[in-house]
Amino acid sequence: MQDKTGRCLCGAVTITVRGKLGPVSYCHCSQCRRQTGLYYATADAAISDVEITGRDSIGTFRASADAERAFCRQCGSALYWKGNGEGRMSLMAGLFPNPTGFEGGYHIFCADKGDFYEINDGLPQYAASRN
Repeated sequence: MQDKTGRCLCGAVTITVRGKLGPVSYCHCSQCRRQTGLYYATADAAISDVEITGRDSIGTFRASADAERAFCRQCGSALYWKGNGEGRMSLMAGLFPNPTGFEGGYHIFCADKGDFYEINDGLPQYAASRN
């Protein structure tokens, strides 16, 4: 399996994954929409497979008691979502250059999605979390 390296918009933070990534999950909750303007598109990776450089440029925000969201302090790029005590983290799929090799997986929190777009890609849709 080939390593995948992505970066924020300014390049201050790079993220390398030395393991399996994906599939892409699309989160339509109000927090993700407020942070990005649309929805989060993330690919999960085991935390033990992730190497991050530029940690001094990373800011975190706890939008809930359940998880933290990370962003680049220099350019504002969203980087990842990490749940408390989980062995995985959800990395923003857009950090990685094409061709990514990613495949779409599913949509979550569809009951909370914005009213200004439709989800019509044929992927599974969940009203809340997938679990």
